[in-house]
Amino acid sequence: MPLTEHEAFDLVAYRGRRFWRVQVRYRAAVRGRIDLRFRTSWADGHGSHNLAMDKESVDVICVYCPDTKLCYYVDPRRFSKGVTLRISPSANNQEKGVVWAKDFLRFPERPLSSVERAGRF
Repeated sequence: MPLTEHEAFDLVAYRGRRFWRVQVRYRAAVRGRIDLRFRTSWADGHGSHNLAMDKESVDVICVYCPDTKLCYYVDPRRFSKGVTLRISPSANNQEKGVVWAKDFLRFPERPLSSVERAGRF
């Protein structure tokens, strides 16, 4: 159950003597991958709106995929506008630049330092 509709995060988790702001997403796999874009979307009387996510307001995104029945934990500051998590090999078996979903199965032990964030992929 979300805590609020007006915050960047949906819930708060406590781990390692620290509170984590967690945004929860539900994404189905399409052609062996889970696409995650870092933006907020909403509709109102003035139409549909999209806004870039404020990455400093969220510590981790928990992505539930019904196809794998697993949660993946992504620090949005590690990536630019989004990330594609690959759950099965691509049709051409490309490996370079692939971000494997299996590498995001564990909740982070600690937040990334500013030095680590500067080395984003």
